[in-house]
Amino acid sequence: MAYSSVTSTFGGSNYGFQAGLINGPVSVAFHLPPETPANPSSNIPFPRDPDYVDRELLLDRIYKKLSVPASKVALVGLGGVGYESNGGELSLNAYQRIGSHSYFREIADQVKIPGRVNQKANIFKLVHDWLCDKNKGNWVLVLDNVDNADFLLKPQTTSKEGLEGCLGSKSKRPLIRYLPRNENGSVLITTRSRDMALKLVEENNLITVEPMDRGQALGLLEKKLGDQMDNDRAAELGAALEYMPLAIVQAAAYIKERALRCSVQQYIEKLKQGDKAKTSLLNYDGGHLRRDWEAENSILLTWQISFDYIHATKRSAADLLSLMSFFDRQRIPEILLRSRNGTATRDESSRADGEKNEGTDSEDSMSEASVHDRFEDDILTLRNYSFISLTADTTTFEMHSLVQLATRKWLEGQGQLKRWRQQYITHLCREFPTGNYKNWTQCQALFPHAKLALVQKPEGEESLKEWALLIGSASDAEKMSIKSMKVRRRLLGTEQGETLNSMTMVALACKLGGRLEKAEELEVQVMETRKRVLREEHPDTLTSMANLASTYRNQGRLKEAEELEVQVMEISLKVLGEEHPSTLTGMANLASTYRDQGRWKEAEELQAKELEVCSRVLGEEHPDTLISMASLASTYRNQGRWKKAEELEVQVMGTIKRVLGEEHPHTLTSMANLALTYRNQGRWKEAEALGLQVMEVGKRVLGEEHPSTLTSVANLASTYRNQGRWKEAEELDVQVVETNLRVLGEEHPSTLISIANLASTFWDQGRWKEAEELQTKGLEICLRVLVGEHPDTLTSMANLALTYKSQGGWKKAEELEVQVMDTRKRVLGEEHPYTLTSMANLASTYRNQGRVLGEEHPDTLTSMANLALTLRTQDRTNEAIFLIEKCSQMRKYVLGL
Repeated sequence: MAYSSVTSTFGGSNYGFQAGLINGPVSVAFHLPPETPANPSSNIPFPRDPDYVDRELLLDRIYKKLSVPASKVALVGLGGVGYESNGGELSLNAYQRIGSHSYFREIADQVKIPGRVNQKANIFKLVHDWLCDKNKGNWVLVLDNVDNADFLLKPQTTSKEGLEGCLGSKSKRPLIRYLPRNENGSVLITTRSRDMALKLVEENNLITVEPMDRGQALGLLEKKLGDQMDNDRAAELGAALEYMPLAIVQAAAYIKERALRCSVQQYIEKLKQGDKAKTSLLNYDGGHLRRDWEAENSILLTWQISFDYIHATKRSAADLLSLMSFFDRQRIPEILLRSRNGTATRDESSRADGEKNEGTDSEDSMSEASVHDRFEDDILTLRNYSFISLTADTTTFEMHSLVQLATRKWLEGQGQLKRWRQQYITHLCREFPTGNYKNWTQCQALFPHAKLALVQKPEGEESLKEWALLIGSASDAEKMSIKSMKVRRRLLGTEQGETLNSMTMVALACKLGGRLEKAEELEVQVMETRKRVLREEHPDTLTSMANLASTYRNQGRLKEAEELEVQVMEISLKVLGEEHPSTLTGMANLASTYRDQGRWKEAEELQAKELEVCSRVLGEEHPDTLISMASLASTYRNQGRWKKAEELEVQVMGTIKRVLGEEHPHTLTSMANLALTYRNQGRWKEAEALGLQVMEVGKRVLGEEHPSTLTSVANLASTYRNQGRWKEAEELDVQVVETNLRVLGEEHPSTLISIANLASTFWDQGRWKEAEELQTKGLEICLRVLVGEHPDTLTSMANLALTYKSQGGWKKAEELEVQVMDTRKRVLGEEHPYTLTSMANLASTYRNQGRVLGEEHPDTLTSMANLALTLRTQDRTNEAIFLIEKCSQMRKYVLGL
């Protein structure tokens, strides 16, 4: 048979043949041209971000570690902290990539590894071998969002799924073994779990990614908001969002989308409207196109996926997080987080079906060591996810407020919000101390957490009783104490001790707000009820008498205060004895009244007696002893006896530092007192050094908005002012005024004091108009809030009168000074130093108007006599005798025998 063949053209440059009849096997192979991958090759699934904000220090650390040959580095951070590089985004999102084979195949396709199309090929080994080939150049492999490393670390199965992944039926190597460690390659891992990171990299190759700093956050806001950027409010928005990049991007997207109806300021105001409004804003899912399609753009949902994971894998840690979400975000003490058996309380009935029971014994029978270990494990779990952190002293914990909000929202979705709110109230009520000196520092530490109870009102009568007891014991705000009082009156009646305690707290709140008449009214009721129910000699009755005396003293009604305090001290001496704490408190109160009257000698004698008893009975390091020493030092200081004051204050400061530590609030107070004594002696450098130290420690330990911190800032400003460093003083004074106005409101006493301080700084610079405007505003508030006879109101009048005089406004000054003098004469008496000062101020005004009274005027003679009495109480006997003799001679001459 003849054979024939025909050449056939398939088109283009492809040639083949068409065969005729063939009686044997034929092998045909098509040889494609070799594939050449792009060089360099990149498979980052996100475009370059035009709004990239450089985080230079962080990038430097990453580049430095990745530059080491065969390096493996992990970035760890809270979901949403965001890390953006200029080549794309490696974001710490809140989703879990559980796939593996498909991503290795993507690499193989990207770099065109030969043999990858063979369905029987081990794709993992192909990629591994390609990466090991030094001829392929340098490479960086990014494992993003590795929040569970098990799929990398566990041996692979031989199931159908495993076979489809092309591992082969005999291969059980874990995937981590397919990530080579060779000199031309580096691996970068991102994860939200420190624990997972440490399974993959050495600890020294772990980099913690924190939220942005203030400058970076403002830069991101500016880029995202564009024309809608509000420079005046941007810093406040960044701080409110805790400088979380995802939250900032989310907020910016929300504002831009509602450009005509929502500004930065309006967004901030919505954030302040409570949890519900804040949750609505932070659940907004938008603004980020450079994240994996599986990732959440809402920062709350981002974290809640982590909560679900912790809840499923370590229920006790989820319970602990639930409890912590209700406390103040700063300095959460361990004692509030443990139940009586040492763990975060949880109901066994709430255990999820199928949940693994840790150990065979019940919680009640667990050993103390086991309980401690479990608690520490739970803390470590939450720290590993960056949900909580340790404070500098390692004894308390902190959380981001947005994490707390997200946790409460998650609890609400689980139907567990009420349960954990009640648990929070129970833990606080159980641990909040009484006023005993042994736990006074604990009381201060727990106070910020108790304060939040105001907005966490529980349900049920027993829970309400706990809640009322708690906020009545811990409150410093009238709103909280009034709520407590109303609940107790309804549940307990009007004569029960707890109800009377609540009334006392309301009176205290009124006193702090300057509403002294209302405080007096309540304290009279409490005192009379206790006298009737408990009798006059009962300690609680004596306490109520002392409280009323304190109100009289604040009103300037020193005679009435003195009468009550003498009565309290005498009864205490008779019934309780000289060494009883209540007797010592009575001595201290009476000494304070003597001091306010300018009766320094009598005050000093009482304080010296109190100090002697405290030192003998309680010891020199007892808090009450140290308070006595500080009070006596204050009396010395008021007499100008600087050296004696300094000696005591140095002793107090040294003891408190040793006993309580350098950062304790009482240590800071003792340092501030010593700085004041230095300032009074003109020792500016020493005063400034101490003042700076107090301010810096206060900011770090207590926070920048804490009242004690603001007081330290004001004190430092005063030191600058006394040195003529006006600009530095003004900057600090403005800072204090603005913070007080924002946090406390314009009617708070601390705000009024800060306004007066700033006005004083203006006055010292000769900026009379600015000083006058502030003083006028301060006086108007005092008259509205404190009533006309309040000491602060009279001081405000005197200061404004001085400003009028400085501008030549003699008539206005005279009107105010006459009012101040008359009021002080009536309230304090003619012999009080403040009264004498006001008389001297008025005399100065008369003199400047040419209206000289002369030596023989009755007012002049009265002033001479009063001044002589004051000098006598200060042990300035010779001066007092000289003045009284001269006054006596003039009176004989003018008035006759």
